[in-house]
Amino acid sequence: MNEKIINFIASGFYISYIPDHFSKKKGKFRGCGLFGTLLAFLLYPLLPEKKLYLYIIVFLFIIFSVYVSHNAYRNGNQDDNPLIVIDEISGYWFGFLFLDKSLINAIVLFIFFRFFDTIKPYPIKRLENLPHRGFAIVIDDIIASFYATLLTYITVKIIIVI
Repeated sequence: MNEKIINFIASGFYISYIPDHFSKKKGKFRGCGLFGTLLAFLLYPLLPEKKLYLYIIVFLFIIFSVYVSHNAYRNGNQDDNPLIVIDEISGYWFGFLFLDKSLINAIVLFIFFRFFDTIKPYPIKRLENLPHRGFAIVIDDIIASFYATLLTYITVKIIIVI
């Protein structure tokens, strides 16, 4: 695939360039991941309702994300370039494999996913150092989503019960 197309897809159709352009911060925490997750949130209604189709689409998208992440921004010196946000999309959508597709789940998952993707509790931080660049970029978001999904499930069940 063409390098420009790969970077376009990896950046969430260049959505990660918005905070990157306006941020005065250098380094990893510029808000790009937030914008990537926002894109995933906006696109989640397009995910299929049937669980079988959802599993197929999300798992294929995760594999595609690993490929794209591995090949994006190859000339940069960062392993997990903040402009790469396709991993946030994969991670956020991963949560819907275990949650109902509802607005309340989508909002709560968004909040918890951003929390875990930002603080990176064990073993998320260690997974970023795996040797396969694309896999390392995506797997930390999948694990963050796993934690976020558990808390979303518990939180929404408690809110609905009360």
